[in-house]
Amino acid sequence: MMALRTIRPWALLLALGALAAHAHAFELADLSKLLAKRLNAEARFTEQRFVSGLDQPLRSSGTLSFRAPDRFSRITLEPRPESMTVQGNTVVLKRGGRTRQMTLDAVPEATAFVEALRGTLNGDMASLQKYYSVRVDGDATRWRLTLRPLGLRLGTQVQQLDIEGQGPDLKSVEVLLAGGDRSVMAIQSLTAPATPPGTARP
Repeated sequence: MMALRTIRPWALLLALGALAAHAHAFELADLSKLLAKRLNAEARFTEQRFVSGLDQPLRSSGTLSFRAPDRFSRITLEPRPESMTVQGNTVVLKRGGRTRQMTLDAVPEATAFVEALRGTLNGDMASLQKYYSVRVDGDATRWRLTLRPLGLRLGTQVQQLDIEGQGPDLKSVEVLLAGGDRSVMAIQSLTAPATPPGTARP
């Protein structure tokens, strides 16, 4: 009884608050459920690549698309047209009128980027954890995934990926390469028609 009397009311409130916060912490499973609700995604992107030895970042822009469970496309429009389409483990690259097909795991840097985005968009955290140690911060309205490669081969190319989002939408992807170069991609989800209402699509 004496021990109970020595507990100050404010200390008890703080303890209860900490327990409540822990009980409602935003965890990986919560993010997985949030993201898995969206089976398809379309977005515009702008990207800056910071390369050692260059005074200015390399800039590019284009569109991203995803179709569950495993189709992902990145179409670059500027500074020159090129595209990468991934279906399963098959990658098709198009550039300068040439087409090249290969397996995804033959290109470690592409693997890091594609599996990070594809796993995140699909809400497939189990797949992400095959390639990365995964940490989630924030809440359902604004969250951040920190991914670090597990395999030595991927780790020699990529040091870390940071993916930020709001609700089910991705907002940015930052890739830090093992050599110190990095890229920062800003993403704008296309949740409305690309053409104004009443305008015929081509």
